[in-house]
Amino acid sequence: MAMPSNPQPEAAVGRRTLLGAGLALTTLHAWAAQDAEAEALLRKGGVVAAFRHALAPGTFDPPGFRLGDCGTQRNLSEEGREQGRRTGVWFKERQLQPAKVLSSPWCRCIDTATLAFAAPQVWPALGSPHGAPETTGTAHLRELRQALATASARGGRFEAWFTHMFVLSDLAGSNTSSGEALILRADRSGKTEVLARLQVQV
Repeated sequence: MAMPSNPQPEAAVGRRTLLGAGLALTTLHAWAAQDAEAEALLRKGGVVAAFRHALAPGTFDPPGFRLGDCGTQRNLSEEGREQGRRTGVWFKERQLQPAKVLSSPWCRCIDTATLAFAAPQVWPALGSPHGAPETTGTAHLRELRQALATASARGGRFEAWFTHMFVLSDLAGSNTSSGEALILRADRSGKTEVLARLQVQV
């Protein structure tokens, strides 16, 4: 039987296995720390968990899409729907219930909110920018900042908002992954602060 041309010593293979296991353990510890930080902030209240909708493959909606007609929009994949359900489980296990659940009018945001909590209150200010440029309108940003300031003044409760990547970027100056939440608070001057992140693992 022919031997491999470059057999690798068992010790080298073992080191790579241990390294991979170590990286996985480090990642798990990071997720646990992130979860604990987000949980503590939500339990204290005076914050908003602002979610980017769960996974919906693609980038933009099809030409001619219509609000209120999910068949014309970019929608959640099955993985995205599972993200939404797992988010609900995370909150339920910790007995954390938002005082308000607000959503963009887009179906992928409404569906994520509904799978995680319940049918949300639709709020146009959370809607995706469309057309050019892809930036949140001044009036909507003003609404969002005012609502965040109001929520930040109410200890012992938190709100859950479901929106889009562009809106979160404009409001908080931070990128987000599908299904990820930014734990937000307004400081004394009204500036948006990102206190923590929450990415529920599927």
